Amino acid sequence: MVAGLVYAHRVAGGPSFEAGPEAPGEVSPNPRPDPRPDPRPHASPGGETDARAAAEAGGPIPEPLAARLARQPFVLLDGPLATRLEARGRVLDDPLWSAATLLDAPQEILAVHREWLTAGAEILTTASYQATIPGLRARGLSEAQARTQLRASVELARTAAGARDAALVAASIGSYGAYLADGSEYRGAYGRSVAELVAFHRPQVAELSSAGPDLLAFETMPSAPELAALAELLGAGPAPRVPAWVSVCLRPGGEAPRLADGTPLAEAVAPLVDHPQVFALGVNCVDPHQVLGALECLAVRAPRQLKVAYPNSGERWVGGRWSGAPTGSGAFVELARAWWRAGARIIGGCCRTEPAQLRALVRLRTELQA
Repeated sequence: MVAGLVYAHRVAGGPSFEAGPEAPGEVSPNPRPDPRPDPRPHASPGGETDARAAAEAGGPIPEPLAARLARQPFVLLDGPLATRLEARGRVLDDPLWSAATLLDAPQEILAVHREWLTAGAEILTTASYQATIPGLRARGLSEAQARTQLRASVELARTAAGARDAALVAASIGSYGAYLADGSEYRGAYGRSVAELVAFHRPQVAELSSAGPDLLAFETMPSAPELAALAELLGAGPAPRVPAWVSVCLRPGGEAPRLADGTPLAEAVAPLVDHPQVFALGVNCVDPHQVLGALECLAVRAPRQLKVAYPNSGERWVGGRWSGAPTGSGAFVELARAWWRAGARIIGGCCRTEPAQLRALVRLRTELQA
């Protein structure tokens, strides 16, 4: 669910992706009224009105999520998988990053999912962020085996969640830059066309969708062409059409929020605004202090879609290591209070956040409900 460690890309320039008539994306050898929860600042804390509005809107928000928002201010997303795997002793210096654990220690992924459930998570994201069919095939797996691993990521999260009223499962899909494993998800300068990006994402989206998740989570998206590609891909299929959120990675600093590739956020999300399959837009893997400005921008640009916010700890990945001071739980929660007021209805944490922050969000939600 979060950006991967920097790792030298396997093949200079990456592979070529071309849409074919039968299996696009395969790598060789490989103003309508919509009274959803008001996303504007100082919106009401959810409750019956929000759930009824979501249902009346006829959008893709799944019923279990709408039911939660009918009785509570926001839904709790889990935190980072990789951070907790590393805390358990896993070494993730691998082009597959945390997805490598699918291959040799799936029980560790299951344990981390359960750890986040214990902390209060109501949505679990799968270990598929950096798992792609070409990436897994480069590890020596056959295409069938690669597809099996993608499905296994959903099955592990579902096993941990149990019944759908315990937690929802969001299938994580990283950017093309995450596949490159060279830090490109923080830059977004791929040099790939929209058509190539559609072709790249199609097989992962199809396989994960057919594995039965409740949601799709397109995470750490850094470039405007990639957002256009997702809008095109989701608009044309594949089936089944699973409700999706799309969260972006921002360029640090600046007065107005911009994607990592420099495109203004308000401009970049245009293809996804009111998209029939995209029920939420937001940000992840950004400094917590960047979140509010992005949410305020999205509230104006995409008022009828839910908002999702799950920043990192405030540390930055620079020169092959984490640097800077993390945001403490108290400060994180006070920032989250402002995110909720700005319309965030799914809130969690990304890189380097801890269960303590999620437990603090549980307390915040209880306070808002009082």
